[in-house]
Amino acid sequence: MAEYTEAAPGRALVESGELVAGTMARTAAGLVFDDGSAKVRLDGGLAAWLRRTATAADTDPAAPVSSRARCRAGAALAFAAELSVTRAAQGRTVRTDGFLTPGPGDRAPADEVAEAVVLAARAVTEEWRVRHLGYLLAEAAVSPDLDAAVVFRGLRVATELTGRQWVLLAAVGRRERTPLPMTPVPQDPRGWTAWGALEDLTDLQRRGLLDPPPATPRPGGAALPRLRPADLRLTRRGVLVHRLLALHFVRDATVAAALAELA
Repeated sequence: MAEYTEAAPGRALVESGELVAGTMARTAAGLVFDDGSAKVRLDGGLAAWLRRTATAADTDPAAPVSSRARCRAGAALAFAAELSVTRAAQGRTVRTDGFLTPGPGDRAPADEVAEAVVLAARAVTEEWRVRHLGYLLAEAAVSPDLDAAVVFRGLRVATELTGRQWVLLAAVGRRERTPLPMTPVPQDPRGWTAWGALEDLTDLQRRGLLDPPPATPRPGGAALPRLRPADLRLTRRGVLVHRLLALHFVRDATVAAALAELA
């Protein structure tokens, strides 16, 4: 594994994310630490927030932290910078409601959110999910309608879900551009893959992330209605998780594969 010893703490952490995020991580480090080489700039308050987060995560990490976990933390911050550039190009400005402003103890609400995201990124082993954890930071920074408590709730719900559940939420969230299958999902699949996919889907319904809720047995043992993927809708809780994680960026091929597992 490559060592990153030349850069200062914080910047070295973001650059180490190259192992997970690719070469984009070094460009993101330049944006966050403003080395003057980038053609674009991050909002000053947002860049300062990401610098504080990266430096704190690099100089005072929770022990023990593996080298790979450190790289995931850096990648999450790199992805946050990446999406922040996109959001700025879309005309979404960084919030000015105090979310990014340090208060007592030199801590902003955003600092607490970012620390939680760094911890989540370190812990996740499905590294494609790190991208979306980083995106949560970028989305929270331009969403004044979401206070820190709501962002924390969305993050907590998200980290309790499997990777396939994130993909299923992505599938339902893009139903307008990619219609969902009309074929009913099997009620008692024999293969383990289909069984696991159905378990994940049913769990999303039970958690209140997808409507309709799971069908309940009818009096007299009447047959349960057959659920079709096309019947699924995001609940408000599901919309929150989908929005914070920017799940519309999940690749189409990944979504198609998850839906195929339900067949």
